Amino acid sequence: MQYRQVRVISGKGSQPEQFATALRGIALDRTGALYAVGDSEVKVFDADGTLRRRWPTSKPGYCVAVDRDGTVYVGQERQVQRFDDAGKPLDAWRDTERMGLVTAIGLIEDNVLIADARDRCIRRYDKRGRFRNDIGKDNRTRGFLIPNGVLDLAIDAEGIIHAANPGRHRVERYSLEGQLLGRFGRFTGPDPRGFSGCCNPTNLTVTRAGRVVVTEKAGPRAKVYDATGKLLAIVANDAFDQNCKNMDVAVDAQGRIYVVDTVRLHICVFTPMDDRAASEPASAPAEGATKP
Repeated sequence: MQYRQVRVISGKGSQPEQFATALRGIALDRTGALYAVGDSEVKVFDADGTLRRRWPTSKPGYCVAVDRDGTVYVGQERQVQRFDDAGKPLDAWRDTERMGLVTAIGLIEDNVLIADARDRCIRRYDKRGRFRNDIGKDNRTRGFLIPNGVLDLAIDAEGIIHAANPGRHRVERYSLEGQLLGRFGRFTGPDPRGFSGCCNPTNLTVTRAGRVVVTEKAGPRAKVYDATGKLLAIVANDAFDQNCKNMDVAVDAQGRIYVVDTVRLHICVFTPMDDRAASEPASAPAEGATKP
């Protein structure tokens, strides 16, 4: 598999489509519109990168997610703020005991998964904001190891939660009830098949075909794995500022990959050079793929 960069969206500056100081999170809705959060604002772009609408948030946003009905969730410090599809504020969820710093949100059926980077775990709520259970705390470290200060998650088509555990150099899979279902990855130094540095991967998403797209820091790059942990592609390792870290990532229905450059404050868009790359089935298991 190979990818090529086709577009850059937004950037650092004072224009309406740009961000002045921070760009932290992105998400795609069911129509392919791109939502980006930073500078205490949400900005919505169409497929060619044109800004369509924007609105303020009450606190700086660290992540964004869009439900099938158009409801927009923005993760912030100690709360999740919700908006309708036009940007009108609906409400804010607060849970003083369980929401520290919300750095990722996943939506599946009646479930809202909230990554709390302060307590290093995933909180599961229903869509009325009622807490159900924690995910990722039932282990020896009492949570994920996230030296980078960000906890990221994604949900696949089967409802399985994928979470980055960078301090352990792996991707982990969980049920909604919190059972560890599997994992892949290990420290491999310079070998790109695994994960290098003190703490990678930092961020991830999952494609429709079940592939896992990750980003790393030091140096920053994006990679694609199959569901068992076999490396399929290095999407890019020279497209980002070398000081980037915690680069949020999203993928659309056509397999295009969107990656946040957290220094230049823009979004790099990569497309598969083979159109079949978005739909081909995953291949054989890789070294380092394990089950509990």
